[in-house]
Amino acid sequence: MKGKRAVKDKPAIEATLGKRLLVGETITRNSHRFPDKEALIYGDTRLTYKQFNSRINKLAHALLRLGVKKGSKVAILAFNCNQFLEAYYALGKIGGVAVPLNFRLHPEELTYIVNNSDAEAFIAGEAFIETVKGMQKDLPNVKHYIAITEQPVDGMLHYESWIAKHSEDEPLILVDDEDPAFIMYTAGTTGRPKGAVITHKNEVVMWMLLGPLVYAEVGEPMSEILKYKCCSPPPVFHLAAFGFCQLCFFLGVTMILPKEVFDPTEIITIIRKEKINAILMIPAMATFIMMLPDLDKYETGSLRVWISGAAILPTETRRQIMRQFPNAKIFDVFGQTEMSPVVSCLPPSESRGRETSVGRVIPGIEMRVVDDNNKDVPVNAVGEAVYRGPTVMKEYYKNPEATTEAMRGGWFHGGDLVRQDAEGYIYVVDRKKDMIISGGENIYPAEIEEVLYGHPKVLECAVIGVHDKEWGESIKACVVCKPGEAMTEKEVIDYCKQHLASYKKPRSVDFMEALPRTPTGKVLKRVLREKYGKSVKY
Repeated sequence: MKGKRAVKDKPAIEATLGKRLLVGETITRNSHRFPDKEALIYGDTRLTYKQFNSRINKLAHALLRLGVKKGSKVAILAFNCNQFLEAYYALGKIGGVAVPLNFRLHPEELTYIVNNSDAEAFIAGEAFIETVKGMQKDLPNVKHYIAITEQPVDGMLHYESWIAKHSEDEPLILVDDEDPAFIMYTAGTTGRPKGAVITHKNEVVMWMLLGPLVYAEVGEPMSEILKYKCCSPPPVFHLAAFGFCQLCFFLGVTMILPKEVFDPTEIITIIRKEKINAILMIPAMATFIMMLPDLDKYETGSLRVWISGAAILPTETRRQIMRQFPNAKIFDVFGQTEMSPVVSCLPPSESRGRETSVGRVIPGIEMRVVDDNNKDVPVNAVGEAVYRGPTVMKEYYKNPEATTEAMRGGWFHGGDLVRQDAEGYIYVVDRKKDMIISGGENIYPAEIEEVLYGHPKVLECAVIGVHDKEWGESIKACVVCKPGEAMTEKEVIDYCKQHLASYKKPRSVDFMEALPRTPTGKVLKRVLREKYGKSVKY
């Protein structure tokens, strides 16, 4: 069979790989432990662990034949699908590095990330083929394009017919667990996203730490948990969503991926039809689920675990979940991509009276709350959360200055202002770096401001987050026009849409005569936030 490689010392290599904390080994092990158990369900595709592993290995050999090797970067732009997860694991098995792309980004933003990451190959889903074709002329480093499509696309390898020609044997590449597994791009404070390099060890240790906490709290024997079916509606280009999949595969349970973009009716139907036991939701998704007019007609009693993350879970939303899904235990997790991604968890047994907390730091991770001089602040005083532990990212890709700044003093500076009570419970007060979280997506105002300053009518601007009942936060632009010039709200929003992902455009615009500033000229966003009210409401 094409792609078959002769491997010397196969038992020795298998033994070495088995000792390492590797993303790909998760599926390899379960293909032996649970060969006939369903691993992944996506639409009409239902794959056992043996079948899933076989497809992953075929893709791994196909990538090797293309010249993808240890350290090679491969960009992935697709909606949730089994092929997206196969790419993560296949690259993990051969030491390649996945560069998942946010499908909501503007082509200009996607082009920057693909080039900055040094991606050599590009895997694209059906919905994004034309987008990728339009980018090709600006991607000089990409040598190969792979299309996840029903029919072949000119100039691209057809995913299914391509991998079918290759071996299903384990590729047996000696990957080290300190090697990069992914580069996850996060919103940048200076207008450009930064690539957080996550290692195999970072990711595997994360779920070794969090997994026992969750299933101990569930209180069911492992024999019952192994029967679980889980659902991950958020897009798997986010580390939280892929991480939830990784946790489920780590345990050996079944994962159901909803198709394409979020549809609350589809999700509630999947919960009923597949008798889902555990689900990952961002608060905005939960809000839309609760807004369904006929929610009561669906049988959802199978749901036992509800993991909420990516944004603060409002207290009222928590109460609605508890009323509508009385059998589900809510785990509120908090973290960020650079931490692989969870740093704290509020389990259901500890939530009463602490609904506005994000819990305590999970075992294995250290957290301090510090002032601007990196000195610990007293209990209940506000400071910046900084972290240390085995899940801290390796670096920001090709950005040593940002890495040094983030890791000063040997601790990762997360940028969140928090307070910690005497029992260790963490309360998020604000974000030091002005980040906005809208619908679970991280947005930095600097990126939007940079675009607005490019408009010939704009003299100055400031972007802040304001409260939004559905999305958690939405974006408000405060704009000062140049003398003699005038703009409309629509003009500002449309201009941003031309250069940024749609979710980054302002939802509202206020025109001002001048922005509030300090004596040294710095914009006082605190004054703007006071004017428009708190963006995050519990």
